[in-house]
Amino acid sequence: MCGILAVFGCVDYSHAKRARIIELSRRLRHRGPDWSGIHCHQDCFLAHQRLAIVDPASGDQPLYNEDKAIIVTVNGEIYNHEELRGRLKSHQFRTGSDCEVIPHLYEEYGEEFVDMLDGMFSFVLLDTRDKSFIAARDGIGITPLYLGWGLDGSVWFASEMKALSDDCERFMSFPPGHIYSSKQGGLRQWYNPPWFAEQIPSNPYDPLVLRKAFEKAVVKRLMTDVPFGVLLSGGLDSSLVAAVASRHLAEFEGAYQWGSQLHTFCVGLKGSPDLKAAQEVADYLGTRHHEFHFTVQEGIDALEEVVYHVETYDVTTIRASTPMFLMSRKIKSLGVKMVLSGEGSDEIFGGYLYFHKAPNKEEFHLETCRKIKALHLYDCLRANKSTSAWGVEARVPFLDKEFVNIAMGIDPEWKLIKRDLGRIEKWVLRNAFDDEQRPYLPKHILYRQKEQFSDGVGYSWIDGLKDHANNQVSDAMLTHASFIYPENTPTTKEAYYYRTIFEKFFPKNAARQTVPGGPSVACSTAKAVEWDAAWANNLDPSGRAALGVHEAAYEVVVEANGVHHGLQKEILDKTGSGM
Repeated sequence: MCGILAVFGCVDYSHAKRARIIELSRRLRHRGPDWSGIHCHQDCFLAHQRLAIVDPASGDQPLYNEDKAIIVTVNGEIYNHEELRGRLKSHQFRTGSDCEVIPHLYEEYGEEFVDMLDGMFSFVLLDTRDKSFIAARDGIGITPLYLGWGLDGSVWFASEMKALSDDCERFMSFPPGHIYSSKQGGLRQWYNPPWFAEQIPSNPYDPLVLRKAFEKAVVKRLMTDVPFGVLLSGGLDSSLVAAVASRHLAEFEGAYQWGSQLHTFCVGLKGSPDLKAAQEVADYLGTRHHEFHFTVQEGIDALEEVVYHVETYDVTTIRASTPMFLMSRKIKSLGVKMVLSGEGSDEIFGGYLYFHKAPNKEEFHLETCRKIKALHLYDCLRANKSTSAWGVEARVPFLDKEFVNIAMGIDPEWKLIKRDLGRIEKWVLRNAFDDEQRPYLPKHILYRQKEQFSDGVGYSWIDGLKDHANNQVSDAMLTHASFIYPENTPTTKEAYYYRTIFEKFFPKNAARQTVPGGPSVACSTAKAVEWDAAWANNLDPSGRAALGVHEAAYEVVVEANGVHHGLQKEILDKTGSGM
């Protein structure tokens, strides 16, 4: 990942303003520690902090077209850049960077080229011929981007909020799948796949088509000129990523330079579910596995840094970001700059345990649509910023453009959880990779019950966070929370504690509004909470809050003084296990 900052229409564009832009750009240097660049054109500034993954020797940014009239600063990867170069034979390229196709595509096709890109990206482009500019973000929002406005009428874009929050009067998260055009005077949506309209699909389920689409998604993300690995929790999603990557690694040039044995990484408290499962998968696949441990206290000590980097006060995001943040630091110390990760599968296939309670296929599908559309505020934000904090890039094959369209086009009747038919959560994905002749994974891993990342690293992690928050936040503080924080009022001491940290770094009202709110159980949307009346008294993002579903679900005991949460002792009847 890289860090980008662009400002247009500054009243003051003196040397002092240039110095200020450079200073603000430095706040993004963790995202791109390999090189810094800036282009100034009158009252326009485009700055870049580079993490060199493809063509590290010559791909420094900003990038240009032939006569340097078009300038672009990009954060992301364009996986189909070689195909696009083939369409631009009359153009001359200066570098081997995958992102260099962007200024040439704009020159050839104008603003409508964005849908031609296959990748994860946020970019800002300046056309000096008429001083127009555009900014765009990928369809899911895998890479972060913020949009802001200064009091002097300037328009700002940045990879992270911290680079513009001090100098903008108002700012917001740039919506995924949109383009900002100075010519057309604002935002418009460029990403309009069939599923986005939330119509119920009717395509038949073909396991081989699904499998091939996912393998293709993983393979295209092996495009790299630096050492890489896979984040392996031992659950279904990350294990499939590792299985496919390990099968195809030898086909790539990088295997000759960095070795044909895949590196995998896992983090957890000692004895946690993820560590054991990840080691088993690594042994099965023959990867070079790296297991990292952290203590609850080490995680608590990192919370302020995590909130600063991830830029949220959302409870489940902070719970999961902290171990990922700590792991990324260890990964970077090994010289690895890019990792593949399993985000997105649960949203596409209804993998969260609360999907067991979906009343029908229509509600099931609508909830998956809502979850995918919100990924940029939750899992994509976590995966990108937790790793980028240490100059590591996370790639997410489940959110591949083509794969999402295929998976979301399946009749949701096939995705419904039907225990009487042996279908647990994400059965369509599990079944697609259940190959008796050439197994991708052991059966018990392929059918392991879902564990959310913050649960899988060790249940005592969440319990430790709650205990710490209880010691930091008094009953009186929580009672008066609505007066202190009238917007997205925290309803638990843990949420209150995270909010106080966030407000210290990002005190403006615009910053508060970039974070979503509303009730949730086991990572559901507010709408899905309505599926089960019992959930109203157990609003917690942990997977254990899926009462009657998770094998270690919270037991709800109604006492005189309210609702008490304990761990259920009985192991629920299960059809399998997987993540």
